[in-house]
Amino acid sequence: MLRLGGVEIDDAPGLAGHSDADVVCHALADAILGAAGLGDIGRHFPESDPAVEGIAGLELLGRVVAMAVGAGFAPTSCDLTILAQRPAVAPLAEEMRGNLATSLGVPPNRVSVKATRPEGLGLAGDGVGCIAVAVLSGR
Repeated sequence: MLRLGGVEIDDAPGLAGHSDADVVCHALADAILGAAGLGDIGRHFPESDPAVEGIAGLELLGRVVAMAVGAGFAPTSCDLTILAQRPAVAPLAEEMRGNLATSLGVPPNRVSVKATRPEGLGLAGDGVGCIAVAVLSGR
């Protein structure tokens, strides 16, 4: 099973990872940490830590938001572009928006989820990537 933006997609093969391999949540978490000057998820949630083995992407994202808030920042919006040949993302985008908005503590209209096929970019078959931009405000 594949999980993207907290949405479970039963008819797509899952991705390998120490956590649930939700590349959408992980990319957004890294964007938030970077915008807050806090490093990356590998630094805070290393593969060597058994406590985060199998962690859900939305839970990890919630922890990252709490870290950013603790450092004096609050997410205000984000933009995500999923790179995948399959599955089709458009039918799932609104559910992803809602999941991510809840984790960020922002209205869904401040979360953009879109997709493109990575033709010619090297991702083939079941590979999935995500480009994320997060906007934070100082508190």
